[in-house]
Amino acid sequence: MKKNDNFKFNISLSVLNHLGKNLYRNFITVLGEAISNAWDADANNVWIYVDKSNNFAVKDDGHGMNKVDFQDKFLKIGYSKRVNGKNMFSPGKRPYIGAKGIGKLAMLSCSEKIHVISKTSDSEYVGGAIDNSGLNKAIKDDLNPDEYSLERMSLKTFGGLTSGHKKGTIIYFEKTKESMRNTIPHLKKLVALYFRFSLIDKNFNIFLNDEPITIEDLKDLSDATEFLWMVNKLEDPYVKKLSKLKDKSIDVENKLKIKGFIATVNKPKFLKIAGTEEKVGVDLFVNGRLREKDILKHLPDFSTRYIASYLYGQIHFDEMDSDGKDRFGTSREGVVQGDEKYEKLIEALKTEILGRVSDEWDELRLARGEDGDDDNPRKTLKERRARSLYNLSSKDYSGSGNKHSEKWLKELQDEAEFNIPSYVDCFLSENLIRKYIKNKGIQLTKEANEEIAKFKDAETNNKNKGNISIDIRESNDDISYLSMDGLACLVDKKDRIKEACLARDAGEYKPIRDALAHTALLTDTAKNKLTTVYENIKGRVKTLLSGK
Repeated sequence: MKKNDNFKFNISLSVLNHLGKNLYRNFITVLGEAISNAWDADANNVWIYVDKSNNFAVKDDGHGMNKVDFQDKFLKIGYSKRVNGKNMFSPGKRPYIGAKGIGKLAMLSCSEKIHVISKTSDSEYVGGAIDNSGLNKAIKDDLNPDEYSLERMSLKTFGGLTSGHKKGTIIYFEKTKESMRNTIPHLKKLVALYFRFSLIDKNFNIFLNDEPITIEDLKDLSDATEFLWMVNKLEDPYVKKLSKLKDKSIDVENKLKIKGFIATVNKPKFLKIAGTEEKVGVDLFVNGRLREKDILKHLPDFSTRYIASYLYGQIHFDEMDSDGKDRFGTSREGVVQGDEKYEKLIEALKTEILGRVSDEWDELRLARGEDGDDDNPRKTLKERRARSLYNLSSKDYSGSGNKHSEKWLKELQDEAEFNIPSYVDCFLSENLIRKYIKNKGIQLTKEANEEIAKFKDAETNNKNKGNISIDIRESNDDISYLSMDGLACLVDKKDRIKEACLARDAGEYKPIRDALAHTALLTDTAKNKLTTVYENIKGRVKTLLSGK
């Protein structure tokens, strides 16, 4: 071999399989490539047409391509409009979305044949067709790119799409794969969700079968939105349409240049886009382009929490595309992990935004009589279940017409969180001791019999006054008339004055326990005392039952 031999790369067409055909699985991503190319080409309008034969077309009025552009730019895999990461804006001053020059390969993944034509304002149509069956054969035969030619274009294929089309590009997808089918309303919603620049920039419009895609296509989602957090005061027409919020929006600030919004719906089912496998989540956008769907998946401690099933929103972090560094994966559907800016974004979400959203959502939901976040440590699970039970019962009294009743019901919510579990604790401990006494055959003392007789007499008098002749207690066993202090004296024979014991704790417990049993509202001091004493009682009852 001669020393002056020149060597060069020889790229096989099989690279198309690795970069495009087998990488792009999501229809909205495929559609997004065509829309993004139109944006980069300074188009004012993009028209999407879907027919009953499962074919579709994307047409734009951007600056278009001539013969040289089509060969040297569109068909050049890896061609990027950004030169050394410095040419960041289109001639129309739009931030470029495309970066790698391989997004066009997405088109190869969704249909059997793709037809592309384009023209500038001073040139005729140029283009060609890519038949996947022919391309697959070329890949199988391991041909080089210069050995495979596109099929010649036929304007007849495009029918009326060329009528009045002065410049721009038209892509026709023939025989779309079954997995790419979606109904028109669902497609409109998906486009409205994921292509925010189409809603924000008045000079960029997207049409589906000649119907404009607007924020009105997200009306069912906006109507189901309950609460809203605005991150660094993002200006967005969608959030202005959220007219059915249950509370005023909350401003959240952060140290990074993050903008966006976090919202919650009434019920998780409203985040599911009917007829599709799509679910609305919290998505990352850079320069108006969706870059990471469901960013919460990178916050495992948060994504598995109860609140996560209610959340959706958008995080806009244009700083990730400000220096020309390529931070996005080949599939264009994710960020390269380990990037410093991305890690800072995740940390800010975790510490400055989502933690606050979680606490405030929990508070707002509970205040409205709805279930909050069971995973939030602000309240114990006992307190949450008590409030849920209270909320269910209080509905029987709401809407009474009394202007004070709603206020009173709300005031009792916090008290119910303490009183209901405390009553259950009392119910459990006292009945467990009763069962223990029966099981062990413990005899009643003289003092216990005197206490029982007193309560029986009081009950008989009250039944006579109430003209009640039915049995009230499931069991008329004498022991059922004793409360914790009387029961404790039967099972714990220690001297309550000299030794710490169940009887001593029961004596402290009794006055607050009796107030609780009579549905009284307790002072904070009484609550603390009851909690402390009951912890002692619970421990002693567990020891008693264990036989130690």
